[in-house]
Amino acid sequence: MSKIKAYGQAFFQKFQEDNVPLLAAAQAYYYLLAIVPLLIVCFAIIPYLNISPDDAIEFMEKVLPSEIGSILQENIISLVNTPRGGLLTVGIIGALWSSSAAINAFIKATNQAYEVDETRNFIVVRLIALGLTLGMILALGVSILLPVFGDVILNFVDSFLGLSATMTLLFQVLRWVVSIAVITLILAVLYKTAPAKKFPFKHVIPGAVAASVLWMLVSLGFSFYVSNFGNYSATYGSLGGVIILMIWFFLTGLILMVGAIVNVLYHREQLKTEQTTEEEVTM
Repeated sequence: MSKIKAYGQAFFQKFQEDNVPLLAAAQAYYYLLAIVPLLIVCFAIIPYLNISPDDAIEFMEKVLPSEIGSILQENIISLVNTPRGGLLTVGIIGALWSSSAAINAFIKATNQAYEVDETRNFIVVRLIALGLTLGMILALGVSILLPVFGDVILNFVDSFLGLSATMTLLFQVLRWVVSIAVITLILAVLYKTAPAKKFPFKHVIPGAVAASVLWMLVSLGFSFYVSNFGNYSATYGSLGGVIILMIWFFLTGLILMVGAIVNVLYHREQLKTEQTTEEEVTM
């Protein structure tokens, strides 16, 4: 119990020292800039896949709170109905650049968490940010597609194999486990690569696991709250969807920083253990 209390005190002290809410707010700003180009890319591809606007809007309603979907609905219909090759090219460039700026903000935040200065070249940092951006897009895609389309995949497999009740339950659990595992892996790479500091890969596993589980729970909980209790449109009018999106991005930035702090504390503890072991061997 004393160890848990000491860890909690160290965590909240680090949380306050790094001014985590401010860092999360800064990340939320860049995430907001990145989301529109990313959506443009996704829905500019749809006309070439023969997907109807109704199917695209239904997918958005399953994934996002209704206020956000209503803001994007008009643009979605326009993009789905009209193929725009030029828009696709510009959208990819804009999405990668904007998203890499968001990851770049996270890189600076992790450097602050580890209390190190950025010593890498600007081009190297930007290339790292671009690579991590692609990884985050992949993780986000998996985290959305598996839970949303899991039933579709399950019905398809069941029509051919005739799955038992046990196998069906196993598949339902497995799709969430795989989703969390992919997010954890991507976050582990993010936490390992972002700071300008070298340490073993195992030092980022605790924070990656904590952040991935927290992000899934908070996202589901926040979506449920907004859909059933939080009437932001009554307060903010047409800006309700934007406010919800900003809050979700802020929570995402907050969770990413919580994972980083967990890793920093674990890294420090491991260094102390190694130092103590070396001293005992020397004696």
